[in-house]
Amino acid sequence: MPLGFYIIMAAQFFSALADNALLIVAISILRDMAAPAEYEPLLKLFFTLSYVLLAAFVGAFADSMPKWRVMLISNTVKIGGCLLLFMGAHPLFAYAVIGLGAAAYSPAKYGILTEYLPHRLLVVANGWIEGLTVGAIILGTVIGGVLIHPHSAAWLADVAAPVFPSSISAIIALIGLLYVIAAIFNLYVPNTGVDHKPLKRNPFYLFHDFNHCLKLLWRDKLGQISLSVTTLFWGAGATLQFIVIKWAEHNLGFDLSQASMLQGVVAIGVAIGSVLAARFVRLRGAVGVIPLGIAMGMVVTLIIFVTTVPLAMIMMILVGGLAGFFVVPMNALLQHRGHILMGAGHSIAVQNFNENLSILVMTGLYALLIMIGLSIKVVIVMFGLFVAGTMFMIKRRHAANQREFDSVALLDDTRH
Repeated sequence: MPLGFYIIMAAQFFSALADNALLIVAISILRDMAAPAEYEPLLKLFFTLSYVLLAAFVGAFADSMPKWRVMLISNTVKIGGCLLLFMGAHPLFAYAVIGLGAAAYSPAKYGILTEYLPHRLLVVANGWIEGLTVGAIILGTVIGGVLIHPHSAAWLADVAAPVFPSSISAIIALIGLLYVIAAIFNLYVPNTGVDHKPLKRNPFYLFHDFNHCLKLLWRDKLGQISLSVTTLFWGAGATLQFIVIKWAEHNLGFDLSQASMLQGVVAIGVAIGSVLAARFVRLRGAVGVIPLGIAMGMVVTLIIFVTTVPLAMIMMILVGGLAGFFVVPMNALLQHRGHILMGAGHSIAVQNFNENLSILVMTGLYALLIMIGLSIKVVIVMFGLFVAGTMFMIKRRHAANQREFDSVALLDDTRH
């Protein structure tokens, strides 16, 4: 891989590291405020709202200028959200602003891969960048958990007393530094030399253009399968973040700090699965990993019986490993088809719209189930069976598509 690819990865790593550390801190602030329990999954809902509401604009924005500049602007918005939290804004509002930056950041972050690298390297590149992103989730959740631990908070309160009014403000400032580091790397992201389309000022044109791209990708025989899988994965993954925290508190007696670290164990599994997928799965064989999604859903239902920490860690790594192995090839396939059909930025914006709409719906439903007092064990079983059942339906749909079209030929054909 060229040096520029590693700079892209470093920028993504520090930005995602801060996002995930701040999520745990925001949950802690909500608990200190004695906010209702359903507010916690609503953090993710507010974060992803911009992905859905601005989907018609962020893709065009990402394609209108060099990707490094888009990443820098977006990361600056995240710094603004972090500053709002530092100044005492409500966590839901501050995290929504960070989500606004993330929504604009994502089409540039993934779109630059298709501009910068040949398609034969996309699975490998996605394996690395997903593995690194998951590494940031691991470290971010662990950092967040460590920082809010009573001993760490007390130590920070003593050390930072002359500068910061409280330990939580010192914690937020430390996380803000991670965004600043990401911004520095953004300045060195390579310019790919790809021609950029001027951003249209007419919002109706942008909506029409986005709607056209949305239909184009869903009608594509390979695009619809890969988009279905990644849409389900990210919705399920976001919900699983909160399920793991609740389950660890219920089954293992963990507090938030400990539960957030166990959440990082899932990410270890995803990182392992991502690297293995990059090593063993080629773009042309990407759809062959769909059965692993069914297996992941079934494995999730078994965690209701786990009450010991060692077994819990094994199960979390297994769930994460299955998830990482099946989502990386599908993500690469989706990016390749999207790049051929409509361009990198527009393709990622369509992908983000669907994936984050899934996150909104699934985390919203989870918040509703928690609000009505449903047992976490019942929620886990419903969640696991839903994932397995949906993946089975996607598998059947792909089999039907194969009877009509040669899927391998579609990888190089721009006419579909």
